[in-house]
Amino acid sequence: MDHPARKGRDHEWLDYYKQFRYFSAEAVRDGCYPRIMEHEEPAEKSIVLVHGLTDSPYFLTAIGDYFFKKMGYNVYLPLLHFHGLKEPQGMEGVKLKEWKANVDFAVEVAAAKSAKVSIGGLSTGGTLSFYTAVKNKKINGTLYLFSAALDLAGGIGGLVGELKERLLRTFMADVLDNDKHLIGANPYRYCRMDMDGARELSKMIKETDTLIKHFNPKKPFPKRVFAAHSESDSTANITGIEDLQKVSIPDRFTFFRIPEAVGVSHASLVLKDPIYASNASPGDAPLEKANPQFQEMMAAMAVMG
Repeated sequence: MDHPARKGRDHEWLDYYKQFRYFSAEAVRDGCYPRIMEHEEPAEKSIVLVHGLTDSPYFLTAIGDYFFKKMGYNVYLPLLHFHGLKEPQGMEGVKLKEWKANVDFAVEVAAAKSAKVSIGGLSTGGTLSFYTAVKNKKINGTLYLFSAALDLAGGIGGLVGELKERLLRTFMADVLDNDKHLIGANPYRYCRMDMDGARELSKMIKETDTLIKHFNPKKPFPKRVFAAHSESDSTANITGIEDLQKVSIPDRFTFFRIPEAVGVSHASLVLKDPIYASNASPGDAPLEKANPQFQEMMAAMAVMG
């Protein structure tokens, strides 16, 4: 078991800070810390859940709670490099290789505690999860994708999304970054997309694009996949999931597809409860709405085991 959680920071993963010295309990915002949920008795299964760009492990805590309490999993929620900080410094120096190291460490810990290790994530976390599921042999369970950013949304046939990806891989990411503060009213995420981080995501998408092309119906992606995505997602193109589905084993791929009419936005997909501003007053509208189909999505996910 990890060290006892500090007051007000349930399941805080304190050993995580020992592995990644650029993080500390003092440097990380109260709502954004890495989390660990381990059963006292050995668990047969574990899952690593990876948050998205600009947000934090908080976004996946409701899903993590479900895996832990309802399905008996150990749950590990790493914090990605340059995320969740009280002083994010414009995310200058953020590196994709560190994101990969953050995820791999969580996988190592999970694999040391259980025989079956699954992985999943929101948005950028979904992209990293797919990459890790392909590259890391210790992932021998299911891949769970929530609004996975396998492709950026926009334009006819995704053309605008492709142009965004190419642009963000160039020096223009720094030119376009306006260097405004990243800390705002949302207690669990930065208030805007930072272009330094977006550039690293774009590199990740390029790598996953290449990996997906290695698979085809005759040589399919072998792992079981649960993918949840909203048709009204204006950030991550649903075609990225459709492309993965085409090269996966049909009876090992579950697609929980939320119709556009439901109006579930990109990050709201994983939220059981809405998120309000840190200074919200009674009656204020939430910053992030909850997913009205959250429980239905969990029930569909639970069938995967």
